[in-house]
Amino acid sequence: MLKSGAKRFYKDVAVCNEPTGATVLLDGRPVKTPAARAMLAPTRALAEAIAEEWRAQADVVAPDTMPLTKALNTALDRVGAHRNAVVDELAKYAETDLICYRAIHPEELVRRQAAAWDPWLDWAADRFGARLAETAGVTHVVQEPEALARLRAAIAAHDEHGLMVLHAGITITGSAVLGLAFAARAIGADQAFALSQVDEIFQVEHWGRDAEAEDVRARRLAELKTAERYLNLVAR
Repeated sequence: MLKSGAKRFYKDVAVCNEPTGATVLLDGRPVKTPAARAMLAPTRALAEAIAEEWRAQADVVAPDTMPLTKALNTALDRVGAHRNAVVDELAKYAETDLICYRAIHPEELVRRQAAAWDPWLDWAADRFGARLAETAGVTHVVQEPEALARLRAAIAAHDEHGLMVLHAGITITGSAVLGLAFAARAIGADQAFALSQVDEIFQVEHWGRDAEAEDVRARRLAELKTAERYLNLVAR
């Protein structure tokens, strides 16, 4: 992968099928990850989408305009190379899962949280046999070890590409449950993000918008949408 500001050195971009996926070729040479691994996409669809990112570059390569390339590099160099650490990191979110922590007041926010989050606690219980407990206010709730173990197992069941998607879903929403639902395609990026923003939306309605906070939310939603696109391309 090129550094930001590097000049475009290639003319032709092609995709080559491999026994376990597909790779992008620049003037006939396969692209490497930053860690010098073969940048092998698990599906031809993903490789074709990445190839389009490379074709779209002008005289200077702009990595910020190549989100799928970055995502595949992350899956191969960071997630795949540090799998156990990534699983541990994501599993810890279930211990303080966003959707388990509820407001005491005002009543309208309490109702909104229940309506938005209760169905997904039920979903996790039905899908994984993991019933997380909820609490009101700032009081910490200790989750049952069996429920945490089941959610960790659900996370660990994903390969490096699924874990890359899960990492985005869980860290952006702050919820292991919502992240798992996102990776399972039970909810899309827009819905997952909206569910994670129940409190923030309530505050905006009552206190007005903050431009800086809006920019942060827009960037995080864009990251989640990239993960969703990656997931759809990998699943083909």
